[in-house]
Amino acid sequence: MSDLPNGQPNGDPSMAPQGPLVLNMQYTKDLSFEVPGAPEIFATLREQPRVDLQLDVQARPIQEGGNVFEVSLQIRADAQADSRACFIAELVYCGIFTVNVPPEQLEPVLLVECPRLLFPFARNILADVTRDGGFPPVMLAPIDFVALWQSRRAEQQPVGMA
Repeated sequence: MSDLPNGQPNGDPSMAPQGPLVLNMQYTKDLSFEVPGAPEIFATLREQPRVDLQLDVQARPIQEGGNVFEVSLQIRADAQADSRACFIAELVYCGIFTVNVPPEQLEPVLLVECPRLLFPFARNILADVTRDGGFPPVMLAPIDFVALWQSRRAEQQPVGMA
């Protein structure tokens, strides 16, 4: 077998070596935006709403024993002002990743590197939907996915283990 100038054996792209992490596609799996007090909330809102955020990352294999995974970034934003709900936004933004790393590196790649690639897109969607819903856009600060993953591991560790 001879290598062609483009570096691919016999010019076949399926034979090209893959990197350790490939983002095959990304998509919005679920998006919900609710304004429970509309339209009155828009006439009576006198202050910037306080937004509480919840974030989670999940990963699951597409095929058992394979190296293709769906990674989902789940974000919920609850906004309140004057003890009243202003809006509730929920987003599940996903990516399909091919991961070619040793087994001991799989978890940090799936739960740190993959959501790091998805985050800017999810952030834009959340900002757009809250702005289009009549409120100031929710601009998420950068997320430290390493710290999120480490705290999740610490919670899963049995008591008495170090």
